[in-house]
Amino acid sequence: MKQRLRQSVLPLVAALTLAGCATTPPEPPPEPAPSASDLDALSRPSQPSPTVTAPIEPQPYSPLDDPSSPLYRKIVYFDYDTSEIPGQYTDLLRAHAAYLYQTAGARVTLEGHTDERGTRDYNLALGERRADAVKRFMIAEGVPEAKMGTLSYGEERPADPGHSADAWSENRRVELVY
Repeated sequence: MKQRLRQSVLPLVAALTLAGCATTPPEPPPEPAPSASDLDALSRPSQPSPTVTAPIEPQPYSPLDDPSSPLYRKIVYFDYDTSEIPGQYTDLLRAHAAYLYQTAGARVTLEGHTDERGTRDYNLALGERRADAVKRFMIAEGVPEAKMGTLSYGEERPADPGHSADAWSENRRVELVY
């Protein structure tokens, strides 16, 4: 019986051993050498292939970026040493207030600025008072306070770095930054 078992198991073990051995794949045939016409084609400058571009997706319309919209203007200028909003800016601020009130995700930062005259601390405080004045105006127009933030730069970010009355008048401002 031992011999019979050996005779039946031995061929089975040999078959399994041979089946598990890896064989190396045959080598691919060598590529043919390029012909003279192929080499000539490679040496000539190639014609540019036409490029295919994806269609440009239209950007969502924003009245903030439309020069014909009143919302395009985002700066309120102030007189010297005051935080009182000049009357000429009430319509502009009402338009921005309506936009903020009606636009779900809109949020604005009111950045207050001053000219270079005065101490740094005084100008930071004046810039803050100007930003707060615009914020109070917008709240009175129905804009939730949570949609607005204020920031004062004082004299640190002049719109015009000059030292003249014209430069100073450009620097006394509140910018609405969406």
